[in-house]
This record gives sequence, C-alpha cells and structure tokens, in this order.
Amino acid sequence: MPMYKVKPISAGEIKIDLPTCMYKLPNIHAQQGNSCASEHALQNGEVDPAVKALEARQDEIMRKLYELKAAVEGLAKTVTTPDADLDLTVSSSLSCQSTTTFKGTSDLDTLLGKDLGGLRDIVINANPAKPPLTLLVLHDLLCQRYRILSTVHVHSSVSSVPPQLLSCLGPRHADSYARQLFQLGFTLIWKDVPKLQMKFNIQNMCPIEGEANVARFLFRLLAPHSSDPAIATLVDNWVDTAFFQLAEGSAKEQAAVLRALNSALGRSPWLAGLEFSLADIACYCCLLQSGPLSSAPANVQRWLNSCENLGHFSPAKQLL
Repeated sequence: MPMYKVKPISAGEIKIDLPTCMYKLPNIHAQQGNSCASEHALQNGEVDPAVKALEARQDEIMRKLYELKAAVEGLAKTVTTPDADLDLTVSSSLSCQSTTTFKGTSDLDTLLGKDLGGLRDIVINANPAKPPLTLLVLHDLLCQRYRILSTVHVHSSVSSVPPQLLSCLGPRHADSYARQLFQLGFTLIWKDVPKLQMKFNIQNMCPIEGEANVARFLFRLLAPHSSDPAIATLVDNWVDTAFFQLAEGSAKEQAAVLRALNSALGRSPWLAGLEFSLADIACYCCLLQSGPLSSAPANVQRWLNSCENLGHFSPAKQLL
C-alpha cells in the first residue's frame, strides 16, 4: 500500500512526435531553376563545350591506361628472369593482318601447346650493335599468317638505340592494349648481350641462344619440318654455313661460300630445291651484312633479285 496517493495532473496519454533526423534540409534537386543545370543547359539540347572537353579527356586517360596495362602484361613474362629490370617501353605495334579469321590457330596449339587464356609471347633479347636481320624477315612472314602483337623495348644495359631499331617491327596499333585480340606476341628487347637469346616458356623451356637456332624455331611456326631428311639436312647445312662462314668467317671463307652458292643456284631456283626456305632467308640476310653484293656471281645475283621480288626482306634492308 502506497504511503501517499497523488492524482494525475494530466488527462490521458501525451503523444510526442520524435524527430527522425538530426537536421532537415530542403531537397535541392526538387527546386525549380537549378543553378547547376541552368549553367550547362544550352539551346536545342546542345551540351556545354566544357562537358565535351571533360568527356574527351576522360576517354584519353582510359586509352592510356589500357596501353599501360598491355605494356605491364607484356613485361610480366620476364619478371622471373634477369630481364626484370626493363625500364623503358618504346613502342607496341600490331603488324598488319586484316582478316578476323585465325587461320593458324590449330597449328599454334600443336607447336606451342594449348592456349590457356594468356597471350603466348616470344621474348627475344638482341644486341643493337648486331641487329638480327633474319628474325625481322621471319617476323614479317609470321605477320602474314598470324595476328601478331609486336613490341619493342629497351633494356637498361643499353644507353641509346637508333630510331630505326625502335620502329623495326612496324608502327604501334590502336588495339595493342587488347591482348586477347592477338594470337601471338613478338617482344624484341634491345639489350647488351653477347649472343641473341629467345625465351618462350620460362617455366618449362630453357632459353634458346644464337640467331640461327631462334630462326629455326620461328620458321617452324610457318612451315612444318620437311619429311624428306635430305632436304631438312640441306637446309640446316646452309643455315649453319650462313651464320658461321658468311657472317663470321674470313674473306677466304666468304669467297668459298659464294662459289658454293653459285653452284647450288645453278641447279635449282632456291637453295633447298624448288621451294623458298629458311636457307634462303639466312643466306640472304648474312650476305647483306657481309658487305656489297655487286661482285656476286651471276647465279647469286639472279637469286638475290628473286628474293627481293618476294618483298619479305624490306625490314632487313632498312636497317643497313
């Protein structure tokens, strides 16, 4: 029982409206005559030039970001190799292949292994003091069959590179940031190396050294190995002769090779018979590097003209 009993001072329950927010502000989007909208609103539905300039700037930034992404992905293959300190991306180029049908996909899968989603990239380290003319010719031939993403870089071990070496794989393509559009990557790194090196799969494959061996690897992507062992041996013999005697031999050895070339070309139009082969590419490029060809024998001169008429050797001739 309570000690005191007091009557209520109010009748019934009192309803109090509690606030649902701390501060209330008017909705500026619901107001008429919005200053922000009126600032950019023009007659006939036109957009303010300032807005157009901002959109163009954004598109340019996105394009550069895509190119940077493509360059980083290209360099990622060399992270676990001594080439990890690449410091300058010079150019990225897509060599011309206008058709959208990839005619050589099955061949690439057979020769290089199944594509698991990433671009298969051939990385070549070459010394700018001795440009690999044979590889430039093979690059041009590969571009006629596959869709190639070609890239040129400069290694930190090289202080300067002539402009013609920076553009030896052709101009940069606008779609170079979209690596999924290409079948094969061809990355050329100008580096101070004693011997040309090629790396394709750094996990499962050791580097290939020497321009002759790299040329053999690349030519396999263009044509299967000859089923005739005599022709295959003849091609290999001419390739070794080109690089070890024409390119690096003495004047006496070069003269002997010219006589052998003249004799072989007197019996067939090409060095390995009736078909153009790696032997012709190697010997032609090594002859270009050895000096003037005006004094070459008649059969060799005819063969040189036939090679030039093919149009594949213009990238090599531009570097001389």
